[in-house]
Amino acid sequence: MPLGANRLLVVSITTAVLLAASSCGLGRADPQEQIRGAVAATIAALPTYTPYPPPLNPTAAPPDLIGLFCEYRFCIGHPPDVSFFDVSAQRNPTDASSYSRGILAGYTPNVVFIQLMWQEAPGVGDPQFMLDLILVGAVDSRSGNLIPQLIGDLNVQYVPITSSASTQLPSGGAAVWTCGGRAFAWKTYTPQPQTAQSLLIEALRKFRCAP
Repeated sequence: MPLGANRLLVVSITTAVLLAASSCGLGRADPQEQIRGAVAATIAALPTYTPYPPPLNPTAAPPDLIGLFCEYRFCIGHPPDVSFFDVSAQRNPTDASSYSRGILAGYTPNVVFIQLMWQEAPGVGDPQFMLDLILVGAVDSRSGNLIPQLIGDLNVQYVPITSSASTQLPSGGAAVWTCGGRAFAWKTYTPQPQTAQSLLIEALRKFRCAP
């Protein structure tokens, strides 16, 4: 696996560790201490995941299903050559993603990396706390102000970011929103800054969720 891809997976699994810690009642600890501990643990044991190849003939699928992930009672769009995998299950097969919480990631080397997280948050109106989970302080930095926007019927908060996770993917963006009693967070690393927001809009135009 290319070194850049390995580093991206380290970031993904680091964030999964933080999510698991939060769900177990450890989220009140210093987030930076959690990050440092998780980074040390994951660097010591890089995963050996090999992404599934894209379909040999993607044009054979119905057009409205190309680049659409549907599971855990929600659907979200993504580039057709990106296959999501379950980061939680990759780290611990007995702790796979579920309706109540989860983390997915997908990437095409040197082209794009996408991460998606969610957790139950009944009654929560402001999902900004999810940015603290999906943005890893060791590698991610905000490069602009938080931008509220309406995409479809979703009230989304988006922020451009830079990342040191991969020299090929130094730019990106992160977004958070709520739907059906759950809070969602999305992040991407891209070669150019302007690509990230376009990816978000295309992803959320197809987004649907059920409580």
